[in-house]
Amino acid sequence: MKLVKTVAELQKIVKETKKAGKSIGLVPTMGALHEGHASLIKAAHAENDFTIVSDFVNPTQFGPTEDLDAYPRTLEHDCKLAEEMGADVLFAPSPKEMYPSRDMTWVEVTGDITKVLCGRTRPIHFRGVATVVSKLFNLAQPDKAYFGQKDAQQAQVLKRMVKDLFFPLEIRVMPIVREADGLAKSSRNVYLNKAERSAAVILSKALAKAKAAFEAGERDSAKLIALVTEMIQTEPLSNIDYVEMYQLPDLTPAEKTVTADHLLAVAVKFGTTRLIDNIILQK
Repeated sequence: MKLVKTVAELQKIVKETKKAGKSIGLVPTMGALHEGHASLIKAAHAENDFTIVSDFVNPTQFGPTEDLDAYPRTLEHDCKLAEEMGADVLFAPSPKEMYPSRDMTWVEVTGDITKVLCGRTRPIHFRGVATVVSKLFNLAQPDKAYFGQKDAQQAQVLKRMVKDLFFPLEIRVMPIVREADGLAKSSRNVYLNKAERSAAVILSKALAKAKAAFEAGERDSAKLIALVTEMIQTEPLSNIDYVEMYQLPDLTPAEKTVTADHLLAVAVKFGTTRLIDNIILQK
């Protein structure tokens, strides 16, 4: 595997790879790689001739009070894991390399899809995500790009962007990878102390309970939301940001009676650490 830090070098590699007729899989990440990222890289390696992993903590998707400086950066570890999973290139640029101009060019997806859930309290977040991912798509020219279902809203936003801007690629959304006790894998899990880590398991338990109720025949969206909310509230260390349900794929308001595919998503703080999780309720 080759570690690449400049746009020019990545463009040269991509040009040679395309000239050889090879398909390219891209796995965009912010580093601090874990088993969830590993599953994406492994899938990209299995489905493409050449795999590129980006490792870039994107400053434009962090708000002024968020954890940009504290976000874990583990490049040596990331290189090792990416290589073990079959990556051919790990692209780890500097912010200056990715944002060379003082005055920014932005890519922004508008509408309900970016205004609800995390978009409500993080108003610049998805503009930063869409901008950096569009740059990565232009640089890597992938046939397929891989994202995790844990970031469900992000996946839907990027699917919309790809459709509207005619990017010639497929977005592959892969299942959530969880710890043995059910907690969704996240780079932010390292911020949790022992008590918070134990308490955070309530998220997957509450969502699993709602899914079981749905599969048993419960279709009232308000009751499903209340079931999850009430269960999370039994954990004293939890501080709920949202428990909400929306129709897929555009994240429009949930039906009163669920008859189509819906996303049931949560964001909850444990101490200062905000975690997200979700399930899809399929008709």
